[in-house]
Amino acid sequence: MITDPWFYAVALPAVLLLGLSKSGFGGGFGALAVPLMALVVPVPQAAAILLPVLLLADMLGLASLMRDRDRALVRLLLPAGLVGTVLGTVSFGLLPASMVAGVVGVITLAFLAVRTLFPPHADAAPPPRWLGLVLGTVSGFTSFVAHAGSPPLAFYVMPLRLQPVVFTATLSVFFAAINLSKWMPYAWLGLIDSRNMLTSLALLPATPLGVWLGLRFVRRVPQLLFYRLFSLGMLLTGCKLVWDAL
Repeated sequence: MITDPWFYAVALPAVLLLGLSKSGFGGGFGALAVPLMALVVPVPQAAAILLPVLLLADMLGLASLMRDRDRALVRLLLPAGLVGTVLGTVSFGLLPASMVAGVVGVITLAFLAVRTLFPPHADAAPPPRWLGLVLGTVSGFTSFVAHAGSPPLAFYVMPLRLQPVVFTATLSVFFAAINLSKWMPYAWLGLIDSRNMLTSLALLPATPLGVWLGLRFVRRVPQLLFYRLFSLGMLLTGCKLVWDAL
């Protein structure tokens, strides 16, 4: 088990961000968890330590949000996301973590720039299904490598202008399934060991607090404010990921 106090000074805020992201409020901030922990441990180890935390956060979020999901959207995105995890398994160790971080960061910042310069009109057509398949695959890949699947998926889902609780529930179901699919590949890659799992166990008590705080907020926040907060989280995430890559 990791005993360095500096590790926990970084890891506890990361776990709270993950908890908030699973409730939808602060969803854009969830992808910051691994980059934050990468300040004190290697990226693959950070991803392994956070996997049980993600599982608990997923279960807590789904208990409140499962019934609000957009079923058609889940059916479209989830198979593509699972393909992305397979690609992540095959390529794990071949691509530097900094390169993956940079690609996700650039995608995130480019999306925000497009949304800011060319805001969608109320009568704009929804993005095409093929784009959902592509970005769902990218999301599964980046989620596998660095638990940073939210930015690519948000590129497709945010223009659909779902109600905050439906947006949150749909992403929660998607990432719960994706995170469950990571366990066997992570074990096969040697990332599930006693040191990482005991460290994760020490972090678990902070997870319900983040989920609880977010759930209290997500059903009350106005839609416009919700998406502005989500975009702020994506902006910070994109900047941090590009910085890590550089």
